[in-house]
Amino acid sequence: MRSLMRWLQSPKRKRVGAFLALSLFAVALLLPLVPVFAVAEDTPAASSDTPKIEKAKDVFYKTEGIVYGPPAPKLKYPDNYGTYGTFQSRTILWMANQQHLYFGSFVLAVPMFVMVVELVGMLQKDKRMSKKYDDLAHEFMKISLTAYSITAILGGLLIFTFLALYPGFFMYLASIFRPVMHVYALMFILESGVLYVYYYGWDKMNDSPFLKWCHLSLSVLLNTVGLVLMFFANTWLAFMQAPAGVDDQGRFLGNIWNAIHTPLVIPIVVHRILGNAAFGGGVVAAYAAYRFLAAKSPEEKAHYDWMSYTAMFMGVLNLIPLPFAGYWLMREVYAYRQQMGITLMGGLLAWVFIMQATMIATLFITLNYYLWTAMGRMPGSERYTRFFKYMLLVLIVATLTWLTPHTLVMTPAELKAMGGAQHPVIGNYGVMSAKNTAINIIITTTVLCFCIYQRANKVPTVKWAWWGNLALGAIFVGAATNVIFLGIYGYFIPANVRIGLSVPQVCSTLTTLFIGVTLNTMILKNARSLGEIRWGQMSTRGAYALFLLAVAFTWTMAVMGYIRSSVRLHWHINEIMRDASPWAFTNPIGYAGNINSLNVLIFWTMLLFVFWLGTLTDKKVHSTVKDTAGEGIEGVSIPVGSH
Repeated sequence: MRSLMRWLQSPKRKRVGAFLALSLFAVALLLPLVPVFAVAEDTPAASSDTPKIEKAKDVFYKTEGIVYGPPAPKLKYPDNYGTYGTFQSRTILWMANQQHLYFGSFVLAVPMFVMVVELVGMLQKDKRMSKKYDDLAHEFMKISLTAYSITAILGGLLIFTFLALYPGFFMYLASIFRPVMHVYALMFILESGVLYVYYYGWDKMNDSPFLKWCHLSLSVLLNTVGLVLMFFANTWLAFMQAPAGVDDQGRFLGNIWNAIHTPLVIPIVVHRILGNAAFGGGVVAAYAAYRFLAAKSPEEKAHYDWMSYTAMFMGVLNLIPLPFAGYWLMREVYAYRQQMGITLMGGLLAWVFIMQATMIATLFITLNYYLWTAMGRMPGSERYTRFFKYMLLVLIVATLTWLTPHTLVMTPAELKAMGGAQHPVIGNYGVMSAKNTAINIIITTTVLCFCIYQRANKVPTVKWAWWGNLALGAIFVGAATNVIFLGIYGYFIPANVRIGLSVPQVCSTLTTLFIGVTLNTMILKNARSLGEIRWGQMSTRGAYALFLLAVAFTWTMAVMGYIRSSVRLHWHINEIMRDASPWAFTNPIGYAGNINSLNVLIFWTMLLFVFWLGTLTDKKVHSTVKDTAGEGIEGVSIPVGSH
C-alpha cells in the first residue's frame, strides 16, 4: 500500500492522472449534447376528440412505430427543383459537396496527427526532442487553421446550394433529422471554441507540465467533437442510400435512433475515418514536400524532409487497412440489397471500379517509390538496391491483374468474334478471386519494402538475429503462398463459397503488417548503425512523389464518392423518394471523370493558397541537420523505423 501511495504521489503519475481526468472531463462535456435515442412511446390517452393513432412498419427494421411525419413528397420538375442557367443542378451540388468534403476531411485528420505527435513529444525524456515534436505538432495545426475557415465557408455554400436547387428534398431530410440538428449546430460552436483555445493557448500552456497535459486534453476534446460531427454528417448520406426509421412511404416513425443507425452507417463512418486520415497525411506530406523544395538552407531542408516522412508514415498507417474497410462496406451493401452490389461490382458501375483500382495501385506504387528514394539518404542502403526491381515487377503484375476487367465494352461484331463479353483468357483475371489476391500481394510487398527501409542503415546485433531473420522470411513467404493458393483455389469452388476466402487472405496480409513489422523492430533493437540518416538530402523526385501521392488520394476520394452516390440510380432516397429532375440518370464515366478532375484541380488550387499563407507567418526553423538526423517517431515504441 505504501509503494502504491508513493507511485500515485510521484510527479509523473500526477501529470498522467491529471491528463486522464481532464480527458474524461472533456469527453463528459459532450454527454449533455447527445440526445436520447429512444422510441417515443408516451402518447396522449385516446378520447373522442383525439385523432386515431396510426402505426406503420419500419422499412428496414420491420418494427412497428407511431407515424409522426408526412410521407416523402413526390417532387415535380420544375416546381421542386431550382436551376442555374443550363447547368445540371446536380453537378453544381456535386462540386459544392465535394469541396466541402475535401476540406472537412483535412481538418478532421490533421488534429488526429497533432494529438499523436504532441503526445509523442511529451513522452520524450530528451527535452530537445520533446521540443522538436511539440514544434512539429504546432506547425501541423497551423496548416489546418486556415482550412477550418474555408471549410465553414464551403459548408454555408453547400447549405445555400441545397436550399436553392433542391428545397423539397432538403426540407424532407431536415424533417427526419430535426431531433438531432441542434446537436450538430452545438458541435460546430464547441469545436470552434476548443480549436481557438487549443491553438492560441499553445505557447502559454507550455509553461508547466500540468498545463501541458491540460492542453493535450483539449486535443482529445477537439478530436472527439470532430468525430461526432463527422458521424452526424454521414448519417444523412447513409440514410439516403439505405433508409431506416421510416415506413415504405417515407413517414417518420418517431425513433430517431433507427433513422441514424441505418444498415450502412457504421461501415461508411469507419471507411470515412480511415480515408480521411490517409488523405490528411498525404496533404500534410505534400505541404512538407512543398516547403522542402522551397527551402533555402540545409537546416530547413532537413526539417521538412523529416516532417514529410512523419506525415507520410501516419497517412500510410491508415491507407493499408483502407481496402479492407472498403471490402467490408461492399459486403454490407450486398447484404442490404444484392442488386445494389451487382450494380456496383458487376453492372453499370463496374468500370468505375477499374478507375478506382488504378488510383489505389498508383498510391501503393508511389509509396514504394518514395521509400526506395528515401533510402538514398541512409548509408548502407546500397545492400538492398538489387531487390527493388523484383519488388517492382511483383507490384506491376499484381496491378495489371487488379485492373483487368471481367467483361469488355465491345461492338456486336467484336462480341461475336470473341464469343461473348468475357475474354476466354484475360477474363479469368477479372474475377474477385484474382483481384483479392492482387491487392493482398500489393499490400504485403509494401510491408516488406518498409521492413527493408527500417534495416537500410542498420546491422542487427541481437544473438538470435539469424533465427529472427529466418522467422521473418517465413512469415512473408508463408503469407504470400497462402494468399496465392487461396486465390487459385477460388476458381474451383462456387462463388458464394469463394467470397469467404477473402478473410484468410486478409489475415495473412495483416500478419505481415503487425507481427512482421514488430518482429523486424525487435531484431533491430540496439542494432549497429552504418551511419546517421542524412535528412534533407532526399532527391527532389521523392518530394514530387509525395505530391503524386496526395493528388492520387484526392482523385480516389472523388471517384469513390461518385460510386457511392450513383448506386442509388434514379432515387434521391433509395426506394423512398424518386428523383424527378431531367438529370435523373447515372452520368457517363467520361463526364464523371471530367467533373472529378475539375474538383481535384479546384481543391489543390485553394490548398496551394493555404500553403502559401502558411509561409507568411512561418517561424525560422532552428533545428539543425544533426538535431534531425537519426530521429523518428519511434521514440515511444511505435515501429516507424530503427533510425
